[in-house]
Amino acid sequence: MLNKTILRNDIKKLMQDMMKRENSSIDEFATRLANAVDSYVKGASVVATPAQVAAAALSNAGGPVVAAGNLNSTLN
Repeated sequence: MLNKTILRNDIKKLMQDMMKRENSSIDEFATRLANAVDSYVKGASVVATPAQVAAAALSNAGGPVVAAGNLNSTLN
């Protein structure tokens, strides 16, 4: 699940850490910000529910085939 509070806190900590330094590194800042955003995005869950399953005639050995474009999904 996306947690904006954790992302906000990670960004605040990053900014506070960078402000304490005499020599700040743009590369370090960019890396740490990218890591915070990456963690935030990877925390998402996608829930996809087939709205329509192809007829049994289209089934393969792995089970029924979900018809393309017939998915309802949400991002949490």
